[in-house]
Amino acid sequence: MGTDHGVLKNSKNELESSVLLSSRMHSVLRQYFGYTAFRPLQEEIIRDVLDRKDVFVLMPTGGGKSICYQLPSLLMDGVTVVVSPLISLMKDQVDGLEANGIAAACMNSTQSVRERRDVKTAFLENRLKVLYIAPERLMMPGTFAFLKKGKVSLFAIDEAHCISEWGHDFRPEYRKLKLLRDSKNGFPDVPVIALTATATERVKKDIISQLGLDIDPEKGPYIASFNRSNLYYEVRPKKDTFSEITEYLLRHRGEAGIIYCQSRNNVETLTRKLNIAGFRALPYHAGLSDAERARNQEMFIKDDVDIIVATIAFGMGIDKSNVRFVIHYDLPRNLESYYQETGRGGRDGGPCECILFFSRGDRFKIEYFIAQKTNEKEKDISLVQLRQMVAYCEGNKCRRQTLMEYFGEELSIPCGNCDTCLRPKNTFDGTAAAIKLIACVQELNQRFGTNYVIDVLTGSKNKKIRQHRHEKLKAHGSGKEFTKEQWRSLASEILNTGLLEVSGAQYPVLKLNAMSRKILNGSESVELVCPDGFIPETEGNPTQPAPEGKIPGKEKAGK
Repeated sequence: MGTDHGVLKNSKNELESSVLLSSRMHSVLRQYFGYTAFRPLQEEIIRDVLDRKDVFVLMPTGGGKSICYQLPSLLMDGVTVVVSPLISLMKDQVDGLEANGIAAACMNSTQSVRERRDVKTAFLENRLKVLYIAPERLMMPGTFAFLKKGKVSLFAIDEAHCISEWGHDFRPEYRKLKLLRDSKNGFPDVPVIALTATATERVKKDIISQLGLDIDPEKGPYIASFNRSNLYYEVRPKKDTFSEITEYLLRHRGEAGIIYCQSRNNVETLTRKLNIAGFRALPYHAGLSDAERARNQEMFIKDDVDIIVATIAFGMGIDKSNVRFVIHYDLPRNLESYYQETGRGGRDGGPCECILFFSRGDRFKIEYFIAQKTNEKEKDISLVQLRQMVAYCEGNKCRRQTLMEYFGEELSIPCGNCDTCLRPKNTFDGTAAAIKLIACVQELNQRFGTNYVIDVLTGSKNKKIRQHRHEKLKAHGSGKEFTKEQWRSLASEILNTGLLEVSGAQYPVLKLNAMSRKILNGSESVELVCPDGFIPETEGNPTQPAPEGKIPGKEKAGK
């Protein structure tokens, strides 16, 4: 009886303690952050942090990652040290915290000796709750020793995907963060929270391994849904792009938006053209001075200017809730970047239209830059990621389903809020075309890439084909009903849907798989999208698209 009474008493104490903690957390949330309720997963994450557990958080842009370490810093004795990769981001975060009455500071290379000394004094006197620091500064000789003189309650690793070679923004200095857990020189008893908005399963495991996180096996990593249902996704062909953009912007006058370009030159050129056309746009890229970047960013955040034209240097941690469109003027290098950049729209829950202009020419430009890399492993990873990005653009499947699958999440039905859902493309029975392509790959002993296979199918007698005596193959010239460009579209779809495999990153060759063999032996049929300029010579018409739905750039209903 006494034992039962003791268990009940302990249980009651735990419950009271839990209720009291919840009350304190909600009080701090209201007082310092102005919210009355937590977003999904935030409360559970904060409880684990306060229990001094290691935590991994995968939460999409706008999901409220920062509160997961900022709020507990106010309930712990000591300082939360936040490792952040961008100096501009640090300043924004510190300004935001100080505006909310939270003692915060940062240490970076732009500060004067006196400024750094003041920050160090505040840290040692335990007058700070949050200290932001760049990974390079953290790893400098003497920084660990300095931090050991104060009281560090938590390390928060922001943008944690930077630690993984498989992440879209790998930074070698992040790899050294594993020294935080070193039993002799590090901080083995200080808990670590690692946070990122974009990570595949492979990247997630790499982050946990590299940082030596001791994750609670019962709870595992915290992974929020990647489904941002208020974002509309569309891919358009990159033709007469400037004209399309200006038409779109005219219909969205007064709305805030971001236009991403791959190069500084494209940013400057596009900004200039938009200004001449009468739009309020400012540039943002690494070539501008710190002061000019900060000024342009501030004007955009405060709605003094509608449009920011930027390279990927813009946006990490930018807290602007009312971005109504995100346009990609150039092809992003990978799906993680694309997802993170589009995720800067609609953070207030309102609609945001994400339009990507795609051309194969952009793909070749990125392949050229990848070829300049000296690290072979990095080169291979970048090429695989680019191939996945191109597959997204060329696919005929629900865009959201494709994105969710990439991040390991399943969306059971098409979203109804992307171009492929609202305007499916014309299709035809492509079984015969698929058989010809697969048979040609087989006859070539699965040793060549897409362009060579297409040359054989279309009957080319170029030097390479004659050298290999491939003009004598049965498949040679068997696909003349399609142009080379049409075959490229068909081959892309056949690869994207897994009917053939690609092997090798730098020198990709086509390979047969189980589905390829089923198609060859006639046990599977294939429906393919009609390539540009192709009208099927079969009875009846191709499958027609649904009536035109919501297309960004068209007049909206009720206007």
